[in-house]
Amino acid sequence: MVGDPTGISGKVWLGPHTALDAGVAWSFRDESAFHLHGDYLFHNFGIFRVEKGILPLYYGIGGRIKLEKDTRIGIRLPVGMNYLFEQSPVDLFLEVVPILELVPATELQFNAAIGVRYFF
Repeated sequence: MVGDPTGISGKVWLGPHTALDAGVAWSFRDESAFHLHGDYLFHNFGIFRVEKGILPLYYGIGGRIKLEKDTRIGIRLPVGMNYLFEQSPVDLFLEVVPILELVPATELQFNAAIGVRYFF
């Protein structure tokens, strides 16, 4: 994934409409920081139609730990689209993620990324 943060991302499908995703990344904004996140995602396949592949909208909830000067812990609310290729273990995605920081202080932040995600 490229954006803020930049790193690697993987996904495990739990059913036809739900999945878990996780990322390990580095944030270059403000103070450089190591970033870990995990999300439970819901996919809506009926909104966008494409000739080949599938283009679902997804949204979910998850958590983030950001290790910098002060360790930050927050709740993620990802919203995005991903293009699913036919018969392929990868997708392309674009997402925006509001994050409610809880530790060390309550604060609203945003992440955004585009990337390729591998399915395990």
